[in-house]
Amino acid sequence: MKIDFDGIQAFVVIAELGGFSKAAEYLHVTQTALTRRVQKLEAYLGLRLLDRTTRYVELTAVGREFLPQAKAIVNEMTMAVGRLKDMSRNSRGSFTIACVPTMASHALPAVIKRYAEIYPGNRIRLIDTSAFEVRDAVLHGQAEIGVGVPTDRHPELVEVPMLEEPLMFFCREEHPLSKMKSVTWSDMREAELIVVSSMTATRVFMDYQLAKRGISLSGAYEVQHHATAIGLVAAGVGTAILPASTLGEGARPGMCRIALTGPVVKRKICLIHRKNNTLSPAAEAFFKLLLQQKNVADAS
Repeated sequence: MKIDFDGIQAFVVIAELGGFSKAAEYLHVTQTALTRRVQKLEAYLGLRLLDRTTRYVELTAVGREFLPQAKAIVNEMTMAVGRLKDMSRNSRGSFTIACVPTMASHALPAVIKRYAEIYPGNRIRLIDTSAFEVRDAVLHGQAEIGVGVPTDRHPELVEVPMLEEPLMFFCREEHPLSKMKSVTWSDMREAELIVVSSMTATRVFMDYQLAKRGISLSGAYEVQHHATAIGLVAAGVGTAILPASTLGEGARPGMCRIALTGPVVKRKICLIHRKNNTLSPAAEAFFKLLLQQKNVADAS
């Protein structure tokens, strides 16, 4: 059923202002156009809502009965449109972002803080999960934006490069390599190495980059999450090769983060969104802040 909002609005304003002349002025239309709106609504309903002569306008019995409902329709629509206009002008609203855990704790907090200062009323739902699940969350509409590691290309997704970060060697201060400014892959002791699962995007990327250079690496321990690897290193179980953002320099007493060379392998981080899907105003504003961070990183 098609709702004739213009006709209902015209009927309500005429009833409230008591005449066609004032109503036409209020709605910024001619009296002829206003009359046509009411006539069209009455024709659609098959009922007369207004009795009018050259001297007066009066609601019919049906018109008086319909007026409260018509007012509610107009008020609700006016409020809904107002909220949408506010969202458009001020990027109001809420959105969901999916992000790999290292970026959720490394790059995102500063952006979220800045975003909260600019848009204090907005809400963000953060899904911190693996790179493959980040991609799937965006693909299936569970998140508008994704921050993750490039995975298999999908025709419905757009990946925008954000930054690159090196893989680094993590160990305790008493480890024999802890005083080195940099170490090579050949320095690794596989018997003590803690590696992330071969099912993670970071591991897939690392193995691919090393295989191109004829290097293969396995470890005595395998974990699913970077944070678990850091916990095991801190406990003295072994050493780990992880993205630089996993743990900041000096963030954990007794731990060392050392550059890896021969070769330097950098993990790429990208922004992900659905192709041909318009972001909500709130998500679009956050996406622009992420791009600004990318531009700052590129310039530095």
